[in-house]
Amino acid sequence: MTTERSTIRIVLAEDHAMVRQGLKLLIDAQPDMTVIAEASDGTAAIREVIDRAPDVLVMDLSMPGTNGLIATQTLLRDRPDVKILVLTRHADDAYLQEILRAGACGYVLKQSPSAELLHAIRAVAGGRQYLDPGITARVTALFDRAAKRAGGTVPPITEREAEVLRLIALGHSNKEIAAQLALSVKTVEVHKANAMRKLGLGGRIDIVRYAVLRGWLRDT
Repeated sequence: MTTERSTIRIVLAEDHAMVRQGLKLLIDAQPDMTVIAEASDGTAAIREVIDRAPDVLVMDLSMPGTNGLIATQTLLRDRPDVKILVLTRHADDAYLQEILRAGACGYVLKQSPSAELLHAIRAVAGGRQYLDPGITARVTALFDRAAKRAGGTVPPITEREAEVLRLIALGHSNKEIAAQLALSVKTVEVHKANAMRKLGLGGRIDIVRYAVLRGWLRDT
């Protein structure tokens, strides 16, 4: 977690009142979680996050007015430390890529078992990124297709390069990685650049895809 509190403080944004109430009951039943505020659209979610400074914002994508994607982009532009977990029924590539590009920490499908949401909340609150297993195969397929277009085989990377990519995928900054691995920030940047060049990765989304392929976004 990002604070000294033992309880994960959550803002819950969902426009359907009955669904929101069910999610609140589920979350509040956990000994290490509590819903401190609710919102029915993205505008209200932004306001509650600014006012309440939760550990995690659990937010639907499809909401009236300011939707979850716009709210994510707005919040992370002004509050880059906010941990946002998207909860949605959309499993297609377009939604996933856009929300990852916006900077959300996690993506969970509503059709998954309820335990998946709880697992994701704990992961995101602990500083990790999380993707629902229901979309892992889809993300892996995207990476495989990109690798084939690049020439078929994916060249090997060093253990240090792999460790740097893994930590990036888990949400750590270059400065945090440097401290954790006892390296300079410049060295971390070089390892990152070399690994991305070898693997044909174009940015953060590609790094996350590769992390899924390697199983890095599961339990750590």
